[in-house]
Amino acid sequence: MPTINYTRPFLYPYQLAILNSKARFTVTIAATKVGKTASHIVWLFEQALKCKANQSVWWVAPTIGQAKIAFDRMKVQISNKDLFTANETNRTITLITGAKMEFKTAEKPDNLYGGDVYAAVYDEYTRGREESWHALRSTLTSTGGKCKFIGNAKGKKNWGYKLAIKAKSGDDPNYEYFKITAYDAASAGMKTKDGRPFIEEIEDAKKDLPESVFNELYLAEASEDGSNPFGLQYIAQCTYPLSDKPAVCFGTDLAKKFDFTVNIGLDKFAYVSHFDRFQKDWRQTTETILGLPVAPLAIDSTGVGDPIAEDIASKRDNVTLKVFTQRSKQQLMEGLAYAIQRREIFFPEGMIREELEAFEFEYTRTGVKYSAPEGTHDDCVCALALAYSIWKDSVNMGSISIW
Repeated sequence: MPTINYTRPFLYPYQLAILNSKARFTVTIAATKVGKTASHIVWLFEQALKCKANQSVWWVAPTIGQAKIAFDRMKVQISNKDLFTANETNRTITLITGAKMEFKTAEKPDNLYGGDVYAAVYDEYTRGREESWHALRSTLTSTGGKCKFIGNAKGKKNWGYKLAIKAKSGDDPNYEYFKITAYDAASAGMKTKDGRPFIEEIEDAKKDLPESVFNELYLAEASEDGSNPFGLQYIAQCTYPLSDKPAVCFGTDLAKKFDFTVNIGLDKFAYVSHFDRFQKDWRQTTETILGLPVAPLAIDSTGVGDPIAEDIASKRDNVTLKVFTQRSKQQLMEGLAYAIQRREIFFPEGMIREELEAFEFEYTRTGVKYSAPEGTHDDCVCALALAYSIWKDSVNMGSISIW
């Protein structure tokens, strides 16, 4: 079999982190023009080098035009033109080893079924179809192939955003999340094609573009789309380190199915001072909650959580049971939103903030529905809302003094 001598081209550290990830699936939300396509062309070529004759790797993009851009760039990227042949009609590059790189469109998901794929890139996936990922995933099954998702932030009403949240949560070890802002690229030394420092282009764009557009294209931040009840700006303003003062009240959201149990404690100034998130059996969960410091506790007693909540209430004083209905959850979340927007509650970086930023509402025939995006969790949000509710009640009754 012919051999190819290969030296990886220069890549910035933030690009290398993605390419060297051991996760089977990497999900990257990136600013525009920071080299996400160029770096992933390198990765796909490297995967092709590992393949045998007639084995394929795929580049999948939402449209034919986008797939062709990557196809043309790959041909340019391979400096020795004797190493491959290209089929312009099918957008296929065949290496002298017989391995193939195919550049596909996601416009018709049914056309992606059938083959065995050894590695794939789903380009601009936030603008692509979820059904195409389902098809692509099936082609990776028998090979155990990896897939790398790359795209710009594109609001919160798309499956791509939810996939990014899933990867960011860290719940599935097969997934790893990456975010690249334009400032990351500038800090790494990137320049524009005409040789100027990239930071100059960023600052010019900031002057020219609406804030929401700039945030998506250069900061890789999804716009709220009017769906977040708290407001990203307000969430940021309420983000503080974990308090070292004792908790004076607690909110507990019990695990449902594959969710997590979350305990959140607030100090007397409504700063989060206790936070734990876990999956345990009912006995261990009960023991953990009963082991919390003695203080007012609001606990979710909805559905399967009802027996354990009642058991805890029978063994611990000052427990308030809360049953979540659409209406009661709406009231809790609106109370939390009011507190966040008035800076009356404070929480640390990490899962609490991430869930707050992902949380959304929608109008239904029966009222306003508050929940996490499909496939993600809202346990931290619910526990925080419960903690604030009992904190507010306790302050109003005088059992907690903020003076």
